[in-house]
Amino acid sequence: MHELILLRHAEAVPIDNTGEDRQRALSPRGEQEAQAAGLWLAAHGIRAERVLSSPTRRADETARLALAAIEQAPVPQQAKEIYDATPGELLVLLDQHADAGSVMLVGHNPGIERLVALLVEGRSDEFRGMPPGGLAVLHLDGALEPGRARLDAFWSP
Repeated sequence: MHELILLRHAEAVPIDNTGEDRQRALSPRGEQEAQAAGLWLAAHGIRAERVLSSPTRRADETARLALAAIEQAPVPQQAKEIYDATPGELLVLLDQHADAGSVMLVGHNPGIERLVALLVEGRSDEFRGMPPGGLAVLHLDGALEPGRARLDAFWSP
């Protein structure tokens, strides 16, 4: 893998009385954020060979709306490991997809922002925040290890 695209799910509706976090949909603003993320990717010629998404409704909707802006985008694969994952757990998942040239992972904070910090800075406690719908594009030159990635782009709606 030479490129890793990390996309935090866009803004979701608040949790309802049932407390079912996994079924929260995107808010109207979140739908716009996801579409804008896809348009930004398309405008910059960034296209993932493989897309991994958390199985939550808000992450799946974010992935699908973002990918709609990209010609011949891959179909997102749901990976239950992404929900509530630590950076280490996300690295284990990504290692399983090292055969792909570029991978997009659509997930949640704090895992996403801590993964960016771990790969770029070498420490997961040095995170700076990843807003809903935010994107980080990392270049990997060699192994997927802490401190070995270069942050090529950061975008937020």
